[in-house]
Amino acid sequence: MKNLYEKYQKASCVCTDSRNLTPNCLFVCLKGANFDGNKFALDVLEQGAAYVITENRDLQDNPRAVVVEDALKTLQQLANYHRQQLKMPVIGITGTNGKTTTKELVNAVLSSTHKTTCTQGNLNNHIGVPLTLLSIKPTDEMAIVEMGANHVGEIDDLCKIAEPTFGLITNIGVAHIEGFGSKENIIKTKKALYQHVIANNGTLFVNETDSILRENLNYDKVVFYGKDAENQIVEMNPYLKIRIGEQEVQTHLTGSYNIWNFMAAATVGRYFHIADEAIAKALSNYVPSNHRSQVDRIGSNIIISDYYNANLTSMTAALKNLSQLEHPRKVAVLGDMRELGDLSVEAHTEISQLAENLHIETYFVGQEFGKVVKKNVFADVEEANAYFVAHPLENAMVLIKGSNSMHLNKLTTILNA
Repeated sequence: MKNLYEKYQKASCVCTDSRNLTPNCLFVCLKGANFDGNKFALDVLEQGAAYVITENRDLQDNPRAVVVEDALKTLQQLANYHRQQLKMPVIGITGTNGKTTTKELVNAVLSSTHKTTCTQGNLNNHIGVPLTLLSIKPTDEMAIVEMGANHVGEIDDLCKIAEPTFGLITNIGVAHIEGFGSKENIIKTKKALYQHVIANNGTLFVNETDSILRENLNYDKVVFYGKDAENQIVEMNPYLKIRIGEQEVQTHLTGSYNIWNFMAAATVGRYFHIADEAIAKALSNYVPSNHRSQVDRIGSNIIISDYYNANLTSMTAALKNLSQLEHPRKVAVLGDMRELGDLSVEAHTEISQLAENLHIETYFVGQEFGKVVKKNVFADVEEANAYFVAHPLENAMVLIKGSNSMHLNKLTTILNA
């Protein structure tokens, strides 16, 4: 590993996608069900990669190729080796809802006074976490690493690579239950982050109002937050205005549910001795661009884009938030919630009934909603677009919410009005 690490140090960065090759990079040839990066090993070297990690034995004698049995495993081992050279705080963040937003807010706060590296986008899996770690430079002072999971044991595996010294779980709810099998397995998987931080004698940031997160938490180095969070909301119109200490903060996010994410970021900032004034400025300057609680005015409509992910908990929160906002015409366009397994029919029924009880004009997209509702339901985005061409939305506040795989970003008749 030492020889490979020396090559990594000489390279400009680590790449895994030949379509986005960076000159002088260390390229890792990954393979999956529908692709094999090893086929492009020689090509990327010719296109400017400094070195390549590959399983292609035909390159055994190439001085710029590192031939291995398992390129993904080697990537993970290299990331962990790099992690062990670092002496900085490494903050691990996971949770069912809000982990990406919380990661972005924590980074906004910490980067106001420190040089940070954080997970880009939601590259939070067995490939993304190693790439995040390997993007940390010697000049960085802190790292924020987002960790996602849709199967039992994944957070444990990611923690073995990242070795976090701080941990924050936003919440634990029902998501991807098809891969976990039960809520108990979800809890066990997510709380592996706590176990690793405790093993490293690190510090936990815990929402003290969350009974699941507090349960069996017998550990001294815990910083609690959230006790008075809901009272820190000043207004929503539709953006959330909150209070951080004596500071009022006009944010660029909607959703009362985001108060917990703001409080988490503020608590992390205070722990690292950042003043409330600086925290407030950082939070007010954060503008989302990832379609999570993002608000835009498009034509005559106000669009709340929240279609990167969806589950029963987040869908419920988004609908309740919409109902609390002031606007004469409130509309929801809801896409299927994926990976709910046997709970799917029950969950989609619950959401459709909630929308009706809240008196929200609602349109549904997807086969799962199609099983439980008969009105205003479309098989896919194309069918929805055709409807909204004939019946355009005007002067409305529109929530667009659904799982990413529903491709609600292609609702061009609404998003490009």
